[in-house]
Amino acid sequence: MIRRVLVVGGIALVASVTLAFSRPIEMLVDGERVDTDVPPVTTASEKVFVPLRSVADALGAQTEVEGKGSVVNVVLGQQSLRLHVGDNHATLNGMRFTLKHAPFRVRGRVMISLDAVARALHVHARYDPRNARIEVITPGIGMAPTSQTAPAQ
Repeated sequence: MIRRVLVVGGIALVASVTLAFSRPIEMLVDGERVDTDVPPVTTASEKVFVPLRSVADALGAQTEVEGKGSVVNVVLGQQSLRLHVGDNHATLNGMRFTLKHAPFRVRGRVMISLDAVARALHVHARYDPRNARIEVITPGIGMAPTSQTAPAQ
């Protein structure tokens, strides 16, 4: 438990420092700009973390935070994601779902990897580091991703 807290704390510290010194990242969901009080965070290895509620709301999902905010439920169509801040084990439609990186908080916002958003909510997600742009696209709804974007990490 202590190790997990230290790891999550380390990730949050790196994310906060990166946030403080990075150029702003533009986030688009289905072609529409999404503004959030806590912008997306990238790491030196181009891993991308986005504020879960902002992306979920832009996609039309229902988001519910339980208790003191450590459990988050997101429902988008037939997809139901339940996760715990600081834990890389989640459930997707009642089945075990392992996140590559545990969700963490930055200034009160739950941050989740862009890759996890894509896998859990069945959307296309891309990060273009050259243009500092994140694109999340609902299949059949949003604009097609450009060939110059790199896959989400």
